[in-house]
Amino acid sequence: MADDYELDLDDLQRRMEGAMSNLRTEFASLRTGRASASMLEPVQVEAYGQMTPINQVGTVNVPEPRMVTINVWDKSMVGKVEKAIRESGLGINPQLNGTIIMLPIPELNEERRRELTKVAGQYAEGARVSIRNVRRDGMEQIKKNKDSVSEDDQKFWEGEVQSLTDTYIGKVDKALETKQEEIMQV
Repeated sequence: MADDYELDLDDLQRRMEGAMSNLRTEFASLRTGRASASMLEPVQVEAYGQMTPINQVGTVNVPEPRMVTINVWDKSMVGKVEKAIRESGLGINPQLNGTIIMLPIPELNEERRRELTKVAGQYAEGARVSIRNVRRDGMEQIKKNKDSVSEDDQKFWEGEVQSLTDTYIGKVDKALETKQEEIMQV
């Protein structure tokens, strides 16, 4: 290998890991029929003049497998939190009990499960595209420096980038398979 050129594989790996992290967050927001506090992470509430995550206006708990509760700290925010949940597209009907909002998680029917597996597939494809974009950036860095890199070293670095890409695409595929099994589980 040439001493004067070294590709920053750590940067590429960090960016690919970012795509995986984003995918995990998106997967967590998909309902699987079980209650989870993370399903509320993408929901934002208009609070004090700005959009705020629900967990910053109240305490989110999962007291039982099919129930999520939100204990809203400020009474004036209860209506806004309820409205944000209704409009979030989660398909959950909030029930009020003072400053506590209860979210009963309904059973998923077969059709809704199939829709959710398609959504999971779309999320996974988005992650794959992100990972391929990082791969493309890495390959472009190698090509830009081809004057200072021997042909053998160039092939070596291209192989390293491709190997890293294959590893992360495999992780996306495995995560998707796991999530689809979880969704289809009755």
